Amino acid sequence: MRSTFSVIFYLKKDKVRKDGTSPIMGRITVDGTQAQFSCKLSIEPNLWGVKGGRAVGKSVTARETNRTLDKLRAAITRHYQEIMERDSFVTAEKVRNAFLGLEYRRQTLIKAYDLFLEDYAKKVDCCMKAKSTLYKYNAVYDHLKDFLQSHYHVSDIALKEILPTFITDFEAYLRADCRLSPNTVWLYTFPVRMLLHKAVENGWLMRYPFAGYEIHKEETEKGFLTKEELEQLINAPKMNFKRTFIRDLFLFCAFTGLAYIDLKNLREENIVSNPLDGSVWIHTYRQKTGVETNVRLLDIPLQIMKKYKGLCDDGRVFPVPSYNSCKMILRTVMKKCCIHKHITWHMARHTMATVVCLSNGMPIESVSSVLGHKCISSTQIYAKITNEKLNKEMNILSEKLADISEFVTSETFA
Repeated sequence: MRSTFSVIFYLKKDKVRKDGTSPIMGRITVDGTQAQFSCKLSIEPNLWGVKGGRAVGKSVTARETNRTLDKLRAAITRHYQEIMERDSFVTAEKVRNAFLGLEYRRQTLIKAYDLFLEDYAKKVDCCMKAKSTLYKYNAVYDHLKDFLQSHYHVSDIALKEILPTFITDFEAYLRADCRLSPNTVWLYTFPVRMLLHKAVENGWLMRYPFAGYEIHKEETEKGFLTKEELEQLINAPKMNFKRTFIRDLFLFCAFTGLAYIDLKNLREENIVSNPLDGSVWIHTYRQKTGVETNVRLLDIPLQIMKKYKGLCDDGRVFPVPSYNSCKMILRTVMKKCCIHKHITWHMARHTMATVVCLSNGMPIESVSSVLGHKCISSTQIYAKITNEKLNKEMNILSEKLADISEFVTSETFA
């Protein structure tokens, strides 16, 4: 339903300039709301028609004044129509601010997101940010536009019009309409909250609208291979070259803690030798966080690296296939090794943290450094896993010893 809209011009007779003219003012009315503005024009009171809101007569001054007023009316009407198409509602003040140039186009949610994506893409091109994260932000962008259209029936919304309920409505949309998992919903609300924080920092908003909003990431079990499963993978049955190669790449990550993208980016210059003892190390920076990582190559990854040396002629250590290809082949390999788990490539990194490092007594601070974590709290998740595993094993042991405990009396150890 369209709003009522009108523009009138009037003379401010109580203010007379030295040349005998009075300023012409404008008044915008939208659904009962009003906003005044100066037309930057003045005219002699006897040339102004109060009823028509225009200059009267056929003098040059009257014709030029009316021509300018017609242009002002047309510009104001254009801004009104643009705001009607873009936003959920129109006010006289919004139309006046747009006409006077006080409303910046970037002060809308989608425009702010456009600027953010543009800046982030430049950082990806400079290898400062991960391309996969850009894909995630683009996915949120698409969901956000669909949400605005389905819930507010607009293509964009002014930042100042975003209410505290906006983020809870968006969360409900992601859960109910898009059927996303709780942790994905947590992840997808982050860019919207971040943009509103930036809007406050830039002075586009006076206050952050989601101050009382809370959403928590659910703890999920970090899957990893047990020591026995790792041995099964190492002693895999004979397979063709492609499957063996993917198995070896997974094992390389399981004994170095490299993520898939860091394995793919690994170059010859990242392999360095310690002059003190001749040990071989990986010195690189994680693409995800930019944190420096130094990992000593143990015997198994050393053998794997030597096995495939020379396959690449572009400076890379391994000719790593696409992620989807690696994932599909790896799942076939796991079945061949009788390992029946939902496998992801990142489980190699989890296995490094839990089975290779923490379970063998490596201090958690050292594990955090090897994995390239920004803060030790990220590593403590793996320590919790190993503690839970130990507790379960102790419970099993306690059950097995239950028969023996039956014979223990209060006098046994008196």
